[in-house]
Amino acid sequence: MKIAAQVTPYLKQLLFRWKSDGTGPLRLGQRRIFIVPSRGGLLFALALAVMLLGAINYNLALGHALVFLLAGLGIVGMIHTFRNLFGLIVTPGRCEPVFAGETAFFPLSLDNDRTAPRLALELAADAALPVGAAIEGLGKTRVRVPLPAHRRGWLALPRVRLATRYPLGLFTAWSYLQPEMRCLVYPQPVAAPLPMAGTSHWGGELHGDGGQEDFAGFRDRQPADSPRHVAWKASARNAGEGPLLIKAFAGGAQSKLVFEWQHTAPELSDEIRLGMLTGWILAAEAAGSSYGLRLPHLSLPPGRGSRHCQQCLEALALFPS
Repeated sequence: MKIAAQVTPYLKQLLFRWKSDGTGPLRLGQRRIFIVPSRGGLLFALALAVMLLGAINYNLALGHALVFLLAGLGIVGMIHTFRNLFGLIVTPGRCEPVFAGETAFFPLSLDNDRTAPRLALELAADAALPVGAAIEGLGKTRVRVPLPAHRRGWLALPRVRLATRYPLGLFTAWSYLQPEMRCLVYPQPVAAPLPMAGTSHWGGELHGDGGQEDFAGFRDRQPADSPRHVAWKASARNAGEGPLLIKAFAGGAQSKLVFEWQHTAPELSDEIRLGMLTGWILAAEAAGSSYGLRLPHLSLPPGRGSRHCQQCLEALALFPS
């Protein structure tokens, strides 16, 4: 028993290993394909056994001929089922990031280098629903294997089962694929009001709704505002009954927002706080604003565009748990 337990992992590694660096193509050979009778195949074999017993009992020559003819068709179907996978070339692709709660799709390219088509192929990862595929002779197709993305971070593709029952459905041939593929899962966005503009500083410069050329009035002081920007005279008129006031200016420099970890309520869970930051980034990107991100372990200066948005979302996705 101990010897079997030690040998089993090596056998699995030999049978299921991806014979490349994990990103290169793989050709399905004889040692990687397994085939067994399906439920319909077992019923077919049982029916042939009953027919053979009847032919022997009643000494029916035509009965014997029919039984052996059907058995030969079953064997031919088994060979074609095996050949439907044999020699198939599988190449992994690149995954697009998704948000938590969505479905990640792992693209696999299937190449057929023979003239006969390959029909009724099914691919499934883990317990997800299988995806059907068919390839014309000397053709190529691209299949996206779905996998639910429940948590943020890197989602690795588990073992994929490639199976077929073509052409008669009497046998099931399958092969296990284990490409080195992973998908980046962003935090699930949480709808929340944007933090008050002008509450963050970057490199000593105030980034608010506008510049500092035209006086636009007063606003309540936020916890992140610097005491240097408090309008002390205007605040003194309230006789300490109201909050401190901050001078607001309009015009001049373009709006730049900085979303900080401290802008989220500390009593919330980390996942909700990351979701709020994600929602703010998406809202600022949709509005065309310039925005930055400041986390306890990372700071990204203000910017805009899809590349900058990707960098911010990636930082949130890989935030230490």
